[in-house]
Amino acid sequence: MTHGKNLEEGTELTIDFNKIFQIGEGNHMVVPVVVQDMHTKEVLIVAYANEEALLETFKRGEAVFYSTSRNELWHKGATSGDILAVIEVRVNCEQNSLLYLVQPQGQGACHTKNSDGSYRSSCYYRSINSAGELRLVQ
Repeated sequence: MTHGKNLEEGTELTIDFNKIFQIGEGNHMVVPVVVQDMHTKEVLIVAYANEEALLETFKRGEAVFYSTSRNELWHKGATSGDILAVIEVRVNCEQNSLLYLVQPQGQGACHTKNSDGSYRSSCYYRSINSAGELRLVQ
């Protein structure tokens, strides 16, 4: 698995198809959370929440997730200032995933930066073509 800068900025496609298995193997009691900008409808990130993270989200009115890699709650924007104000929480038909409709309060939702040094609004800044090649979305 490719990590770091090459994973986030590189052109090599290295999708982690093992992620959900690893979460299950780690006995994490979580559901996926799709985070969408309430106004633009852009999908900003996909993260995970356990029951405690969901309750904390309601309490704060801001997105709180569960980090499966760090095994802890993650208040989005607590260190970066890029807080996501939660306007509405939805649950899917099978009640096994959530949708947070948010209003971003900072520069962006992603921890990576554009070439000009500003944070990206979304973690979905590259597209894949049928040959498996990555390109930046303009």
